[in-house]
Formats: sequence, structure tokens, C-alpha cells
Amino acid sequence: MENLIEIKDVSKSYRRDSIEVPVLNNIDLDVPDGEFLALMGPSGSGKTTLLNLIAGIDKPSSGNITIHGTDISKLSESALAKWRSSNIGFIFQFYNLIPVLTAYENVELPLLLTNLSRAERKQHVESALGIVGLADRMDFYPKQLSGGQEQRVAIARAIVTDPVLLIADEPTGDLDKNSAEEVMTLMQRLNSEFKKTIVMVTHDPHTAGRAKSLRHLEKGDLVKE
Repeated sequence: MENLIEIKDVSKSYRRDSIEVPVLNNIDLDVPDGEFLALMGPSGSGKTTLLNLIAGIDKPSSGNITIHGTDISKLSESALAKWRSSNIGFIFQFYNLIPVLTAYENVELPLLLTNLSRAERKQHVESALGIVGLADRMDFYPKQLSGGQEQRVAIARAIVTDPVLLIADEPTGDLDKNSAEEVMTLMQRLNSEFKKTIVMVTHDPHTAGRAKSLRHLEKGDLVKE
């Protein structure tokens, strides 16, 4: 199976005043196409930083990150933004839905940056909401939905552009147990049935257990399993 993600000798540090603070140290990681990978580690271990690097939100201090054949560590900011919009779907802990927009309008947002016609956008949105089981809630506003339903709308928004990679940062962190189970069942389905490659950060061992594979970060190092 081909690797969708190839991370070679990646380090990341931030400057705090005149001090350089290392966050990731010489990370090597290959993620095959169709993988569902969970990244775990204590707070401050660098897992969200690694997720942001894979998503092209941040750039490594050194090393290379190749995703789907593109070395994203070499892209300019504008090229990176364009690459992100067509390749990455984001699922956050706090949904990030816009309260004054309906579920339909929230899911449609990423498509407004594309050349799709209104009819094509409608088809994509209805399909995405159907996949997450909320076709009957498309005219509801976020405040009319439960937390679990809001997260499912957020997942529909993440998949509506048919991205090559889904990035999930603590996707169940704000949910009750039942809603968390529903969301993880949906993510497993996106991986197995729709062949979506998923990289997920979580601190919850039960959530991590729903992924196909697991890696641990400790103080900026990827620990050998």
C-alpha cells in the first residue's frame, strides 16, 4: 500500500523571546493511504503541533513532509492555503460552526471557494449530510442541535470537498459518552467504507482504540511501539 503521508526528519521549535523552545525532534512517520491513525501523548508532547504540520497549518523548522506526492514544507503560504482547501478536511473539538448559518449553509461553506455551480454544491452538501445521518436536520441552526449532531455537521463540512486526508483534533473531547460513540462509529465508517485516510489526536484511550493504529509522542519524540 502506498504512503499518503511521508514525514522525514521533521523538527519544530518556536521562539519565545530570545529562547528557542523545541517541540518536535527529528520525527519520521509514514502513513499508508487508507490508514486511521491515532496520535496520543501527554499535554505538551507535541501531538497537536505534529497534526498542524501534517495539515499544512504550520511549517516545520527542518525536514520534509510529503502528502499525496506534494512536499508541502516547500510551498509558499498562498500555495499552502490553496493546497489545504482542496486536500484536507478538518474536524475540531469545538465544532467551529457558525451560529447564524443553518447546518446546510455551514457544510456548504468550503464549497464556496470552488468553481462548483449552486446545483453541484447542493448535491455535495446533501450527500455529505446524508452520510452523517443528518439529511433531516439541514435547515436547523447549531443551537437547535445536540453536541453530537453539531459534531456530525462539522464532519459533513470536513468531507464535503472529498479531501484526501481528514485531520481530527480531539473530535470527542467535548461530547458525552453516547455522542462520542456515534462520532467514532461514523469516523470508522468514513475510513472503512469511504476509504478516507484519517489522522486523529486524542488523549482518550477508548477513542484511540477505535483507530486502526496508534502512535505515542513523548516530549517531542515519536516513541517506538
